[in-house]
Amino acid sequence: MNLRLLLLIVLVTLSLPGQAVETLRVLTWPGYADSDLVKLFEKQHGVRVEVSFVSSDDVLRQKISANQGGDFDVFAANTAEMQHYINERLVVPLRLANIPNTAQQLPRFRNLQSIPGITRLGEAYAVPYTYSEMGLIYDRKQFVQAPTSLAAMWDPKYQGRVLAFDTSSHSFSIASMVLGGNPFRIEDKDFKGVVNHLIALRRNVLTFYTLPEESVELFRRHSAALLFANYGHQQLKLLRDAGADVGYVIPVEGALAWLDCWALTRGAKNKELAESWINFMLDKKVSSELTRRQGLSNTIEVDTDAADADKIIWLEPVEDDKRRAALWGRIISGDLPGRF
Repeated sequence: MNLRLLLLIVLVTLSLPGQAVETLRVLTWPGYADSDLVKLFEKQHGVRVEVSFVSSDDVLRQKISANQGGDFDVFAANTAEMQHYINERLVVPLRLANIPNTAQQLPRFRNLQSIPGITRLGEAYAVPYTYSEMGLIYDRKQFVQAPTSLAAMWDPKYQGRVLAFDTSSHSFSIASMVLGGNPFRIEDKDFKGVVNHLIALRRNVLTFYTLPEESVELFRRHSAALLFANYGHQQLKLLRDAGADVGYVIPVEGALAWLDCWALTRGAKNKELAESWINFMLDKKVSSELTRRQGLSNTIEVDTDAADADKIIWLEPVEDDKRRAALWGRIISGDLPGRF
């Protein structure tokens, strides 16, 4: 073969792009997709996984709503939020035959029709993955007795030593609970009182955190006394692993609790691959790792640490999420009571 022709063939071959590796785009919460587990999935399926994390339901909505869900393939959301995504046609029904590991789940999680918010017209839009209640974490050295009520977050005795979570929906719910109201159905006449109570909370806290690791760092660095644990046992484990002497309680008002599920966006590029991701996350070994590493309950194994089950208040859609989000933005920005 002519040397020049051979050289031309080599140059053309080198200039051709390699076969593109398919990418699965995952949007989830901290601790749900550790890098070693992601690499295992990539190896099994010969794909690349791009993981993005969120810090609140508000942020999750923004990201999934952008580009009509086309920026991600699969994501994790709690059952109360799923109604929004179904209503806005941002998610598609799951083909459960492609997720055989659902057969390993505990009976209460296999019966999807019995779980409010994740089915419609006989079709399943999400499958449960993990859950936790939102209790109170406290520094044993700063409490003679364990706190019993959410009202401890407002106690001036602990001003500047309280950490609360930066989210609109849960904040309004816990303030309503402290005032004796319904956490998910605040009447128009009661909104002003709830807003004023949240302004009082803003004045009493050290700050509002977003991520579990951030809350642990703030708790230790500032010798905080009390933490509203939006991530529940995940934060408790992180703090104890860091050497903090902390206790955990379910308040007398009850504890809001979330059940996070996996769902597919309408813009998923490869639905079968996205369903394979869900099936992988429901593998018994992977689910067990979630519990071992994060302290969160999974849907495969019986939760032997469950306590005060009668005080658990599962999240529900709220009366007006847009109103809560708008007011919350003004509250944390520093608006005064008289401006509402």
